[in-house]
Amino acid sequence: MPYQPTSRRPIAGMFRRTAERAVRICVRLGIHADVISYLSIVASAAAAACFWKAGDHPVLLLVGPLLCYLRLWFNMLDGMVALASGAASRRGEILNDLPDRISDVLIFAGVAHSGLCSPFAGYWAAIFALLTAYVGTLGQAVAGRREYGGVMSKPWRMVALHVGAWITFFLLLRAAPIRFGGLTVLDWTCLVIIIGCVQTIAVRLTRTMRELRGDSQPGVERKKK
Repeated sequence: MPYQPTSRRPIAGMFRRTAERAVRICVRLGIHADVISYLSIVASAAAAACFWKAGDHPVLLLVGPLLCYLRLWFNMLDGMVALASGAASRRGEILNDLPDRISDVLIFAGVAHSGLCSPFAGYWAAIFALLTAYVGTLGQAVAGRREYGGVMSKPWRMVALHVGAWITFFLLLRAAPIRFGGLTVLDWTCLVIIIGCVQTIAVRLTRTMRELRGDSQPGVERKKK
């Protein structure tokens, strides 16, 4: 029987349908899921470069978020191709997850060095993005079930960054101030992401601890969620 991942991220049906034709093409051409995972890093590096140079070329603030969404699309596509081609494996789960963490660091490092955001805010956003993902995988390691709850999962981090980047672009286009209360729009964006990550970490830890308490009590049947 082909290997089946123990945990899969919930993905909206509409977003999943955008990749169905690409999955068929990849399977027909023999494109391995690992290659798609590496392409997500390439998309993230391109997004990081856009944010890095956005201080000199603000129009890149429009392009960077689109590359972040391409990164998300590749992140979805690799898993779909692995399952469709029968190539899913435990090794594949590592190669599916590790590029995500590299991508988070690349993107927020680009934001940190954009000149439109405090490096402090950008790097703390990267740190909390990593912690959020770590807590999810920790749940899978100790409780056998990965947690995806909370308000600031990977897709919503990219949405928040998209909103902040585009607001910054349109303010710069109108020669309007981008600093409010001593912080730039992207500083505030990173702060929102950090706060959201704290909430997400708390939710995931709480659910994991609840799973572990259920497992440790004799005669208590584990609830299916």
